[in-house]
Amino acid sequence: FEEQPSHTLFPEGSAEEKVTLSCRARANPPATYRWKMNGTELKLEPDSRYRLVAGDLVISNPVKSKDSGSYQCMATNSRGTVVSREASLRFGCKFGTRFGVLFLFPPGVSYRWLLNEFPNFIPADERRFISQTTGNLYIAKTEASDMGNYSCFATSHMDFITKSVFSKFSRLSLAAEDARQFPPSIKARFPADTYALAGQLVTLECFAFGNPVPRIKWRKLDGPQSSKWMGSEPLLQIQNAGFEDEGTYECEAENAKGRDTHQGRIIIHAQPEWLDVISDTEADIGSDLRWSCVASGKPRPAVRWLRDGQPLTSQNRIEVSGGELRFSKLVLEDSGMYQCVAENKHGTVYASAELTVQVLAPDFRLNPVKRLIPAARSGKVIIPCQPRAAPKATILWTKGTELLVNSSRVTITADGTLILQNISKSDEGKYTCFAENFVGKANSTGILSVRDATKITLAPSSADINVGENLTLQCHASHDPTMDLTFTWSLDDFPIDFDRSEGHYRRASAKEAIGDLSISNAQLRHSGRYTCTAQTVVDSASESATLTVRGPPGPPGGVVVRDIGDTSVQLSWSRGFDNHSPIARYLIEARTLLSSQWKQMRTNPINIEGNAETAQVVNLIPWMDYEFRVLASNILGIGEPSLPSSKIRTKEAAPTVAPSGLGGGGGAPNELIITWTPTLRDYQNGDGFGYIVSFRRKGSQDWLRARVPHAESLHFVYRNESIAPYTPFEVKIKAYNSKGEGPESLTAIVYSAEEEPKAAPYRVTAKSVLSSEMDVSWEPVEQGEVTGVLLGYEIRYWKDGDKEEAADRVRTAGLVTSAHVTGLNPNTDYHVSVRAYNRAGTGPPSPSTNVTTTRPPPKRPPGNISWTFSGSTVSIKWDPVVAKADESAVTGYKMLYRQDSHSAPTLYLASKSHIDIPIPEDFTHAFVQIRVTGPGGDGTPAEVHILRNSGTSMMVEDSGTRPAPHIVVMATNSLLMVALISSLEL
Repeated sequence: FEEQPSHTLFPEGSAEEKVTLSCRARANPPATYRWKMNGTELKLEPDSRYRLVAGDLVISNPVKSKDSGSYQCMATNSRGTVVSREASLRFGCKFGTRFGVLFLFPPGVSYRWLLNEFPNFIPADERRFISQTTGNLYIAKTEASDMGNYSCFATSHMDFITKSVFSKFSRLSLAAEDARQFPPSIKARFPADTYALAGQLVTLECFAFGNPVPRIKWRKLDGPQSSKWMGSEPLLQIQNAGFEDEGTYECEAENAKGRDTHQGRIIIHAQPEWLDVISDTEADIGSDLRWSCVASGKPRPAVRWLRDGQPLTSQNRIEVSGGELRFSKLVLEDSGMYQCVAENKHGTVYASAELTVQVLAPDFRLNPVKRLIPAARSGKVIIPCQPRAAPKATILWTKGTELLVNSSRVTITADGTLILQNISKSDEGKYTCFAENFVGKANSTGILSVRDATKITLAPSSADINVGENLTLQCHASHDPTMDLTFTWSLDDFPIDFDRSEGHYRRASAKEAIGDLSISNAQLRHSGRYTCTAQTVVDSASESATLTVRGPPGPPGGVVVRDIGDTSVQLSWSRGFDNHSPIARYLIEARTLLSSQWKQMRTNPINIEGNAETAQVVNLIPWMDYEFRVLASNILGIGEPSLPSSKIRTKEAAPTVAPSGLGGGGGAPNELIITWTPTLRDYQNGDGFGYIVSFRRKGSQDWLRARVPHAESLHFVYRNESIAPYTPFEVKIKAYNSKGEGPESLTAIVYSAEEEPKAAPYRVTAKSVLSSEMDVSWEPVEQGEVTGVLLGYEIRYWKDGDKEEAADRVRTAGLVTSAHVTGLNPNTDYHVSVRAYNRAGTGPPSPSTNVTTTRPPPKRPPGNISWTFSGSTVSIKWDPVVAKADESAVTGYKMLYRQDSHSAPTLYLASKSHIDIPIPEDFTHAFVQIRVTGPGGDGTPAEVHILRNSGTSMMVEDSGTRPAPHIVVMATNSLLMVALISSLEL
């Protein structure tokens, strides 16, 4: 069958007017089709509601009372008949309307509940649960918000259609709100026995009343929890359930007032599934045949047999025994189509095969005796005789006219094969096989030709080498010159594939009689027995040699950790392969959870001899998780490591290292802040880790102690009204854990919190330097007026008319008494004050001083720039720049001169609007940038690029601040190109 009918659900009231059940078989000659309903063959008449379309059955206007049932298709041709699997046609029923209960076939129904109106669906939460088994709504603990009208909303999901229905509304009223607590009581229970098919989703429901709302927990009582579990609380779902999920499950509901439990079993069944089936078979007449069908399933499937669609039972020569079918002395009438059928209550599976019983006279056309049969002198030759015949033919052999019989050199096997041994030249000649049965007879002839035997003349020799070395195994042979000779090599009886050897193997010679094997960069895996085979079409000869490749030892095995202490463990292992070189010593490595890198460990004894299988690992960190591995070494190197041991944790011990980074200071008034670097996990040595801080005023005799829990702590604050600002304290620290205290650190001096400076700087002066900059200077405060360490000064400046709170600030570091302030607005009045600061804050301000920044420099760049070349000088001129009323005066000009784009520029100053610049004799071009300067700073530059070809000058006028174009001007005897580029372009 290529297509078989499937179970079909037809919804009543559907707009569809027909149902189609499929059936198509592959057959030659083509098959004809019939159908059975409930075991009775249907009459497919022209006017019937049942029609045959190809092999499909089409039912028009299906009616439940007439058409509901089981259908089977039968396909027939001249070779036999097969029947399809059974398929049911079912009809969906209409809904009932009783509150909370709905009837539907099949049970593909989902439930929701409405409160008061559609679509106000009740959400699933820890207090409310809707069973998808019964449709019931459960409320664990009612509240005032639960009052209202409820309706059950059920939806059916079928193949073709989805239908929903409401129940009538029912009112829930609360007599009085009850705040009393009560223990859980499970109300929504899963069955005592839940049956499911393998591969399906299994769902168990469990919900309980109680106040507080109970929590639901699930457990499997007779096995581990499956990784396929989904969800939690009221539902336990197991995806793709299997037989390993069978067992007893318990749900537990628990709240503060008590607990309740419910148990039930999950039982997994399975549909039949074939493990072994029959296949098409051709058998000789008169022979015996055994067929077997094996199926799995739960319950165990029963197996029955069909021949040409009819039940087959034991009779005469046929024995039917469950999944076995036996034939004795087959006859032609046994030919036909056979099916084995495996079924249990969950389903049925079919397997089909054709049996053909053959009657044939002997026929050599497909397998004649080989026409020319070469054989080696002193060797053996095998000549098959395999005619097609049914029943099996009787075989005779002749040489010429001589009938051959079994002897010391001649053997005729049961299947008719002729074997000649110790062949000589006299055995040459014609050999004929005669085959005969009761249907007829036939024969076939071949000619035996005797050739010289193949012999190995130089055999490979056994050898020992080290890893990485090269070797050639020799192999030479002699053979009959009329035949081709080939060499093959195998390692431990597995042929060597030269194309996939990664360059380790290659043939060492192209000569016909030489088959040497070259091995390069030998590895341990290349050890073994090498066999060279020299072969012709008639015989072969082989010789073997053993290659031993010595290398570093293999990995030790079975690393076990025992006798676990705080700083040591005892390790044992089993000896690995020495790879043909004695193990000299062992190394032990370890890694912790803090680092994935393996490190060599110290051991007792320090050097572990090669015959040892145990050692102590020392100098470990207490309370640390470790993995260990062992490596073996010999004269050829260190081998591969063993697999890591199981993870262990060393025992706890008191800390052995004092915390580092002890210091402190700062904080609020009357505080002493002590800081340190938190101790790393490597040095904690145990659980319950913390710090003990000891401190006293310098010069005092009594120490105060404080315990600071938690390893991540990094400071301690001591508050006392009697602590004066910047008082020196002696401070020590040590660590502790659940096993005791560690050593104390060295004593450090830490000062209590400082106090802001009490005095202000004086004689503050401010001077405008440029239009956006000023210099501020002052006289420092006295050191005695700073309780703590003076860190520097803070300059505050704000525009006239602004509030001091909006001032900008600049801080200096150290004891400097001046500052340069930038970023000011030109021609603006500023107020300036200075304060001292330390870690406690800033001190009082100095009296403010005033400063006015200068006006900005002229914006217009120099224009009308021209130049004249004269020998080794270029004279450059430009129009003077006149400052506007809101710009600072022009006091001179600055010119940057650069020979090319890679050379360093040279600065020239000019008080007038011209300048002479020396140039080298080979001068070709230069970049010149000119700008004004004055009290307000430097103005906008004008830049010219000068090219010289001959001795007259050209002048180009700048067009203000706009970008100037490239200009080419022809002169009487020169060509100049001048590029004027504005500062905006630069």
